[in-house]
This record gives sequence, C-alpha cells and structure tokens, in this order.
Amino acid sequence: MLPDMNFYLVAIPAVILVGFSKGGMGEALALMGVPLLSLVVPPVQAAALLLPILIAMDMVSLWAWRHNGDRRTLLILLPGALAGIAIGWATAAVVPRDALRLIIGLIAVLFALRYAVQVWRVRRGLVVTPRPHRPLLAGVLGAMSGYGSFVAHAGGPPFQVYALPLQLPPRDYTGTMVRFFAILNAVKLIPYFALGQLDTDNLMTSVSLFPFAVIATMAGAFFVRRMKPQTFYPFMYMMAFLAGLKLVHESLSTWLAP
Repeated sequence: MLPDMNFYLVAIPAVILVGFSKGGMGEALALMGVPLLSLVVPPVQAAALLLPILIAMDMVSLWAWRHNGDRRTLLILLPGALAGIAIGWATAAVVPRDALRLIIGLIAVLFALRYAVQVWRVRRGLVVTPRPHRPLLAGVLGAMSGYGSFVAHAGGPPFQVYALPLQLPPRDYTGTMVRFFAILNAVKLIPYFALGQLDTDNLMTSVSLFPFAVIATMAGAFFVRRMKPQTFYPFMYMMAFLAGLKLVHESLSTWLAP
C-alpha cells in the first residue's frame, strides 16, 4: 500500500536532491535524502526506501557517463570498499552509526579546508601538482566509503578525499564516481535483503518515486557536463565541505540530545 500525500510532499524533494547528486553535483545533496525522508518515516526505513531509488539513479548515471571514467582509480578503491560493506554488515547491530558519521564528517571538513589553504597558496605562486595513487590510503578510504555507504548512504566524502587530489578531468572523475557507487549499491542489496530492510511495501513506494529520480539524475548530469575544471573542482570541494558539516552536525546532535 502506497503512503499518503504528506509522505510524497517530503519524499519527492528528497529524491530530487539525491538525483542531482547522482548526476554528478556532489555528495552534500545526497546526504539530505535520508534526513528529509526521516521526517515522515523511521530512519532505517528511509535508508531502505532510498536504496532501490539509488540503484535506478545509478542506471541512468551509468548511461549518461558511459564514455567517461578512470579504470585505475576505480580498481584501486573497490577492494577496500567491498571490505567496508562486509564489515558494515557484520557489525550492523554493534557499531554506532553516529561515531562513523562524525569521523567521516571531520575528515571531509579538514580535507576541504586544506584545499582552501592550497588555493590561497596557489594565488601566492605555489604550484599544486596532481597526487599519485597511494594503494594503502586507497584501501583505508575505500573501506570507510564502503562502510559509510552501507550504514548511512554516506560513502561520498572518503571517495572525494582520495579522488579529488588526483585532479582527473571532471568528466572522468564523475564517471569514476558513478561506477564506484553503482557497484557498491548493487552489492548492498544482498545484506539489506538479509537484514530484512527491503519488503514489498518499501519496494512499491520506491518504484513510485523512480520517475523523479530519473529526471533529477539527468538534470544533474546536464549541468556537470557544462562545468569547466576551474568551476567544477571548487564546486566539488565545497560540496565535500558541506557534506562533512552535515555529518558532524547529525552525529553531534544525536549524542548531545537530552
């Protein structure tokens, strides 16, 4: 049975924001999805409702960015990410989600602030070169991304911390990100089903929101394709900063609540 109109008045804007993110416009928008839906359904159900929608968005994004991506970046991050999903599944009832949100949020905020310092130094004559691949760091951040994606659909900031300093062409960066999270979301179906978070009612509700997901994802891809590198990268670092602040705020609000 589908929810009432009050649910859709909140769910549709949430899905549109996530769709813009899936189109390539930054993780900060995606992080608004679960909190918004949590206004009308329990948080766990909100995450479960979003997963099929995220997968539908992934299909659109994969088609939109099918000619772009960086294979090496994808392959170096995936092993850690898959391990992170497995750890999230195994510890779903033990590890506090807010602890992970706080850690990921602080890393993203510091990472964005570091970029702001670099911009200031560049204006004073410093040349910032692309970072090389670092397998150990990729493993750690990949695991954090997979874990964060599993427990809270919050895997974007660790991915950004690793991938943005590589200074890939904007389209290749976005194509890599799209492929990375499409794989993670598909893998997450298995533990989500095992944990009983995807039932018939939730799936029917998710399907009813698919049209908004598709339109928003295509719109996000449309805007990102038209961004120049000098616009794209400051925008993405700002999105990482806002995503980090959002995660820190959520975790501290829960811990400090009376």
